[in-house]
Amino acid sequence: MDLLLVEDKDSFRRLLTQALEGSAWSVRAVADPQEALRALEAAPSHVLVTDLRLPGMSGLELIRRARQLDPTLRVVLMSAFGEPRDIVEAMRLGAEDFLPKPFDLEVFLALLDRLRALVGAPPPDPAEPWIAHSTPMQALDQALRRAAGTALPVLFVGEHGAGKGRSARRLHTLRHPGAPYLSLAAATLGSEGPDPGILQLVQGGSLYLAGLEHLAPEAAAPLARIIDKVGSGFHWMAGLDAGATLAPDLAQRLGSLELRVPPLRERREDLLALAKALLERHTRREGRPAPWLERPAERQLLDYAWPGNVRELEALLSRTLGLSDGPAIRAFPDLELGCSELLSLPWPERGPLDAMVRAASRSAEAQLLRRTLAQADGDLPRAAELLGLTLRSLAQRLRDQGIPLEDRDSPVPRKAP
Repeated sequence: MDLLLVEDKDSFRRLLTQALEGSAWSVRAVADPQEALRALEAAPSHVLVTDLRLPGMSGLELIRRARQLDPTLRVVLMSAFGEPRDIVEAMRLGAEDFLPKPFDLEVFLALLDRLRALVGAPPPDPAEPWIAHSTPMQALDQALRRAAGTALPVLFVGEHGAGKGRSARRLHTLRHPGAPYLSLAAATLGSEGPDPGILQLVQGGSLYLAGLEHLAPEAAAPLARIIDKVGSGFHWMAGLDAGATLAPDLAQRLGSLELRVPPLRERREDLLALAKALLERHTRREGRPAPWLERPAERQLLDYAWPGNVRELEALLSRTLGLSDGPAIRAFPDLELGCSELLSLPWPERGPLDAMVRAASRSAEAQLLRRTLAQADGDLPRAAELLGLTLRSLAQRLRDQGIPLEDRDSPVPRKAP
């Protein structure tokens, strides 16, 4: 896991770096906060450890700007001069803890061990859009609020791309927003069930099993035994395709409360608001204002049938943004052509040709992976077969691209933990 250390005292920076040698952490250590921001823009980190007093920028300002770049970033503030108001402000900005200097290295390492567990099961992004203007979505939202007051397992049933994973994240946020959250692809579970070490990450939080229809038959009984053994340690949730059925022993354990996630064609009142929220989320990552939708583009979105649901909508917006940097979107060429078969690549950052080619190749690979997953209806083994990869190789490529293999409701990559 990646850790960014920001400390302007050379001796102390070297001490902390040496203390982490040979550990599970890959450390980048810098003295300048501006350099730290450039490092985060170039490659995300899982944890930021920063001093309060830094040259040219306070540690508090660095935390604020760093979490704008990545809201899931875990932060630790350290200082020999921290006043209560500084500590309160750091916590308000999202810092996990405060270390008063000087501190014992064992305390520092123990804190990082705790953060490593949290990084492995990050809570959902509270800024993730949740649009519920339509009657079916209002009914689902009310059901989620009722479910949040119980400890019952919840089974989300709906079409591919309708938002089962998003609904699970919504329920987790309503139940206990600061607790760990982990999503696992059922297709990746073997006959031994989930790794016990992974389950330790979500104690007190939530575990979502995506795509139960892809669970191998030999994995059903071990999974049922694990649910019986550790079920009270966290909240269980699962996603199942409409029309699929569960093995009886799993239905007894995970089907206590079944919630239907409506397809996008049944929630037209949400469509434009959802599109605008997704545009804002995409462009915020790029540091530019979101374009507005002109009337022809709005009509296209409202007239289209959306067989791929929210997943297809988000893919369309991602491709369109990659081809446009203007203030408005007048039309969606993909929809005008009646298909979504265009491969569109954003221009890479200007630099040496080889570097730009590598960046374009990476963007192309991400699109090809998402498209193949869509063609396989989210079936990981089928997608691996279509791509000529083993299931393990496909899972690794998805992780490398930041595409959560356990949650295929959204094709847009999030920063991987």
